[in-house]
Amino acid sequence: MKIVVTGSLGNISKPLTEMLVNSGHEVTLISTDPDKAQQIREMGAHPAIGNLGDQPFLIKTFTAADIVYCMTPLDFTATNLDAWNSVVDNYIVAIRETGVKRVIMLSGWVAHLLSSVQPEKKFEALPGVAVTFMRPGPFYSNFYHLKDMIRHQGMIVSNYGGEDMVTFVAPEDIAAAIAKEINGPATEGLKVTYVASEELTCNQAAQIIGEAIGIPGLQWITASGEQVKQGLEASGVSPVVAELLVEMQENMHNGKAQKDYYLNRPVLGERKLREFAREYATWYHQN
Repeated sequence: MKIVVTGSLGNISKPLTEMLVNSGHEVTLISTDPDKAQQIREMGAHPAIGNLGDQPFLIKTFTAADIVYCMTPLDFTATNLDAWNSVVDNYIVAIRETGVKRVIMLSGWVAHLLSSVQPEKKFEALPGVAVTFMRPGPFYSNFYHLKDMIRHQGMIVSNYGGEDMVTFVAPEDIAAAIAKEINGPATEGLKVTYVASEELTCNQAAQIIGEAIGIPGLQWITASGEQVKQGLEASGVSPVVAELLVEMQENMHNGKAQKDYYLNRPVLGERKLREFAREYATWYHQN
């Protein structure tokens, strides 16, 4: 099949592209960076260099595709969510204009619960298109962003934590789940597929990370949304994005995210947090 993948050589799209090429598909990988074109070719894929905000570029790239994989990057410094929303709108227009019949959309564990943005709902405007929303939980790689907090405060702080049960996920397992979805049969209409590598309480996750980096008593503390918002803004996150992140975390803390997840529980991925923690510890002590 002819498949278009967004996300450049990111930690999901790169392994996904490799899996799809190895399965015999013709893959076009979108990147904004022309310097990555050669590496994309060496992977056996076709580079499409352009911007997701460029609607004519998307229409041209999606033309004749059997399946498109769409992800929407979030700029943590954005003063509003207009650009983020417009990328989703551009996807909708390009899919409709080119007649693509199958879409895999990278969503999130709490995407359907948000009041500020509703990216999944926009795809209801595509009758006759099979759309699968991939809903992964928090990425293992998020721990990279917590290095300074752990090092300087000796703890993890967010407005979820403690005994909250979370579905942590490895980007490689997300790529594998997307590849499995693509290689499987299409279903009519909108479909939701959750992705998780390991179900852990935040305390359990903190213990695994803490033991790996030499802080065996590492705690994951729950703070108020306002406290977390102030901390995010102090670290350079824009107020509007900080508010969105706090809303996401609140839905992990109040149990709403877990409710729908348990009704649609997936088979867990192969990569467990303890394996990631060993790599994280090496990086943590080198940076």
